[in-house]
Order: sequence, then structure tokens, then C-alpha cells
Amino acid sequence: MAADPSKLTGPEQAAVFLMSLGEQAASSVMKHMGPKEVQKVGTAMASLERVSRGQVDYVIQQFSEAVQDQTSLGIGSDEYVRSVLTNALGDKAGGIIDRILLGRNSKGIEALKWLDARSIADIIRNEHPQIVAIVMSHLDPDQAAETLLFLPERMQSDIILRIATLDGVQPQALQELDEILETQLAGKSSAQSSMVGGEQAAANILNFMDGSKEAVVMEGVSQVDEDLAERIQELMFVFANLIDVDDRGIQTLLREINTETLVIALKGADEELRDKILKNMSKRAGEMLREDLEAKGPVRLSDVEAAQKEILAAARRLSESGEIALGGKGGEAML
Repeated sequence: MAADPSKLTGPEQAAVFLMSLGEQAASSVMKHMGPKEVQKVGTAMASLERVSRGQVDYVIQQFSEAVQDQTSLGIGSDEYVRSVLTNALGDKAGGIIDRILLGRNSKGIEALKWLDARSIADIIRNEHPQIVAIVMSHLDPDQAAETLLFLPERMQSDIILRIATLDGVQPQALQELDEILETQLAGKSSAQSSMVGGEQAAANILNFMDGSKEAVVMEGVSQVDEDLAERIQELMFVFANLIDVDDRGIQTLLREINTETLVIALKGADEELRDKILKNMSKRAGEMLREDLEAKGPVRLSDVEAAQKEILAAARRLSESGEIALGGKGGEAML
């Protein structure tokens, strides 16, 4: 963990703050967090060593200032959430706001996030494909991608097609679906539509799929709607788009990747991207990587795709935590 308090990551600050509250209070807070947040903060807690008084004081001071600056006294809670998220996330806030405000009582659907992909697939595999698409749109993209692989192959393209063309779910329909799922799990609002699904959601899910599986699914979508397939493809962030990540972002990403994975991934990269990677390494590390690339014999395409997917997954994790900014297809435009 960083010695300088100001360099603590978000999860590390949350971990320090929660541990300073004591076990009971920390447990109460974490009950209101989602699975992704619990995992990140839990990992940070496990890695905490020798937390200094200065670090604790800094985190508490930051929390105190945030509370004072963002108090919702005199403001309706829904309006406050909308205002804070819109200011923080801009255009990206819409779907998240709907998910929080319209889906905050969605116990059944939200509970699925705590299950493994195979269990989710078992629960939804016999539902109508449109129901499956709605459920998948509520999952995080990586979890949805893994769940899709456990569904029958004949369904996969149809589900992605439905996700891409899904533009809203009426609250009453969402509530009924939620109650059905809650009942199933127990055995083992506003007039607006809840904004889930869409072409970007479909692209995000496909980003996490194995290359060969992704190609099969996209081929199925293309046969039904070629224009839609092209639009989804345009929104996907692929390995070649790493060329649009700035040098600092590439350096941060390289610290998360082992050399063998990088060598295999670069076997399928063009010269421009290779050069970008090499220029962001130390001279010695760059020379060793060149030697490894030259010495590496032929590599199966499936191995190259798997290595590239692993690196892209690391890039997305870093992007979600705010450590790097992804550009190009599927990324946020930088001005």
C-alpha cells in the first residue's frame, strides 16, 4: 500500500475507512455494497499492512470533507443521486441512475450477481429469450459473457441481438420479473422505463467472450441484421485499440501483465502497436521482449486471442478503477 496517503487508491481508502469503524459497523456498511465493490474493498483489506496514523487521519478527513461538500440536506434523495452521478459521470450516468433509482428494490435480479455463471444460466435457460436478454443486461458485462457461454449455442446470437435492440423495460414488467426470480432464488417506482440493454451493452458483453465464441455469436447476429452487427462491432474495444491508450496508461497496464502473456498477445499485433508497447518499457525490458518475440515459434491463433483477451480484461479493470483511460472503439472520447 502506498506510503503517501494521497496516493491511496479508492478501494484502499475505503478499506482503511471501514477498518477504522470496527467490525460491526464495517459489516453494516458492506451489506449495502455490490459484489464487485465487496471484492475490491475486501482485497484491499487483505493487503493492508502497517497502516499509519497519518493514513487513517487523511482518509477520515477526505470522508469528512466529502460529506460536508455533498450534503443532501434540503434536497430530495433521488434528485441528489441524479445530480451527483450526472456531475461525476456525465453522459454515462443515465443507465446507472436508472439502475439505482428504478432497480433499487430489484432483489431477485440483483441477487443473481452473487451467483456463479453456471447457476445463473441454469435459472434462466428455460425462460423466453427476451426475459433472458433483460436479465443479462442487468449483469456486469464479464459475468454476462461467462453466463452466455453456459447457455445453448443456438440461443447465444439471439440473446445478443435482443440485448442490442433492447431500449427499455416498463417498471411493472421489471417488478414481475424480479418477483419471479426472487421466488426461484428463495427455492434453491417511476413511470419511466428502466434503461437496460442497447448496442453498447451487447458490445460490452462480447468484449469479454473468447474470440472464437465471439465470432460465432456475431455471425449469427449478422445473418439477422447485418447493419446492427456492424454497429456492435464498431462499439467493441479490441486489442488493436490499445494504440489509442496514452503512454502513461500503457505503462500502468504493463505492470499488470506477465511477460509470457504479452509475448503471445503481441504475436498477433501489428508493428505499430508492438512499437508503442516497446517504447513504454525500459531499454533492457524492451530488448528482452524483442528477443522473446524472435525466439517464440508459431503460436496457435486461439492462444493469441486468449492472451489478448486477458490483457483487455486487465485494461478494462484499470479503466473501471480510473487508473487508465481507454480510447478508440468502445472507449470514452478524450478531448
